[in-house]
Amino acid sequence: METIGAVGVDPKGPSSVVEKSTGAYGVHDTLRYGFASAKTDIIPPHPLEHAQATFELNREAVQFQTLRHTQGLHAPLKLQMERKLTSKIQRLPPFESSMIAFDTLTGNDSCLPLTDVLGGECDISLNVDTHVIMERRLKFDKF
Repeated sequence: METIGAVGVDPKGPSSVVEKSTGAYGVHDTLRYGFASAKTDIIPPHPLEHAQATFELNREAVQFQTLRHTQGLHAPLKLQMERKLTSKIQRLPPFESSMIAFDTLTGNDSCLPLTDVLGGECDISLNVDTHVIMERRLKFDKF
């Protein structure tokens, strides 16, 4: 990936990402990749698909470069460090973490996603052993 100006953009565009869809015998693997479509083989993807897929990354790159120019090198480094630390904060295993600190740092605290309106997955099973799950998460179970 090459940076062009202030934003990290792939100069090859969306056509540079090619997924291998053939199996061991050189035939399209329908079970893993679905049915083959002649349309996707002939027509290139729309130019805005790549822009839409990389919008968040480009927005963050511009934000970090603006911070770097206005406040110095420490500002984007501090923000990246805070985001990394707050993304690791979790509740105990049976409960879903709200990640409110991470959402506040990324600016998503003012957004209202569809899962908040309709309700997310209510897959809380209280019959799990919290200690075993935490040992697996912290990689203590390899002894």
